[in-house]
Amino acid sequence: MARKLLSRSVLTLAAASVTVAGLTYALWPQPTLVDLGAVTRGPIAVTIEEEGRTRVRELYSVSTPVDGRLMRVEVEPGDAVIQGETIVARMLPANPAALDVRTRQQARAAVAAAEAGLNVARADEEAARAALELAQADLARTRRLAERGIASQAALDRVEGEARAALARRETASAAIAQREAEVRNAQAQLIGFEDPSLLAALSNRIHDQIPIFAPANGRILRVIHEDETTLGAGAPILEIGDIGEDLEIMVELLSSDAVQVAVGNPVIIRDWGGLGQLSGTVMRVEPFARSKVSALGVEEQRVTVVAELNSPPEERPGLGHGFRVTAGIVVWEAEDTVTAPASALFRSSGGWAAFVLEGGIATERPVSVGRANGVSAQVLDGLAEGETVVLYPPPGLTDGAAIQERTTE
Repeated sequence: MARKLLSRSVLTLAAASVTVAGLTYALWPQPTLVDLGAVTRGPIAVTIEEEGRTRVRELYSVSTPVDGRLMRVEVEPGDAVIQGETIVARMLPANPAALDVRTRQQARAAVAAAEAGLNVARADEEAARAALELAQADLARTRRLAERGIASQAALDRVEGEARAALARRETASAAIAQREAEVRNAQAQLIGFEDPSLLAALSNRIHDQIPIFAPANGRILRVIHEDETTLGAGAPILEIGDIGEDLEIMVELLSSDAVQVAVGNPVIIRDWGGLGQLSGTVMRVEPFARSKVSALGVEEQRVTVVAELNSPPEERPGLGHGFRVTAGIVVWEAEDTVTAPASALFRSSGGWAAFVLEGGIATERPVSVGRANGVSAQVLDGLAEGETVVLYPPPGLTDGAAIQERTTE
């Protein structure tokens, strides 16, 4: 009986011990699982990234030189052209326009008025010529009398002035004739029409000649605006030519608050252009004028155009042409050798920046002096040393002195 009581006591004690041990283990504080990162030393750069597009710096728009019929354009986009040699289009000049009855009568009246004015100018010239001859004869006679002492010097001076004035009137009359002749030709030009046999006879050898239009620069055909045969007025665009090999640049529209940080000469990294690797460039111009634009979310923004030159040679960017979309990262600050920490390890504390440092399995909060940051890494001026381990994305409940353990992927 005593043996049974002893066994029951031992079992009860053992069960109580196991229960206490289980409760102790369950209630014992467990280390917080966190992600860890390292403080390193190396280069860091701060960039402003924005979508941009390529464009040819000097774009040539080929237009029709005269009114007429554009023949079918045979060149295609991408074709290479040589300045002054490659014929990119041909035109037939337009025939003279026919005049209605009223317009013809008005033109004829204008011709008659111009011819009458010409006759008046010729008569004025004859009168001026006669006056000049009389003044010159009077001047010669007065000079002879002055040499003999008969005419005074004042009389000679007066006659010389009259002779010069007569010469000026004759030259004015001659110039008026040239002006009136030009007015007659201009008025006669208004009479040009289909019913002018003499004009059509004069143009018969030229009316069907095609006018060749040569490439204004070396490069490639970028776009053909009018390909089919059609009638166009003078100055209508036909196609565009540009050099996508040596004359390609990047245009980026930045927020005005970002544009003030950009300066001429800043390096540019071009990504997402469709090919392998990255391309390099340099900021060439920051325009001083901002334009109001509405974003996709309906927010009005002030945008500034920044132009960057492509430094990568054409063989490193095959296929990149005019108007292509790219992502441009403009480097506004960089350091070659500095202490950096993951930006995700930093948080605000007591009006400044801080980070949790792993020290013997314990998270120690430490104030940190931060310099420039790019969203991924931050420059550490003071508070952290190279090689230390910091907590990434510290959880809200993490406190100074708490036990931590690195989270595993298993």
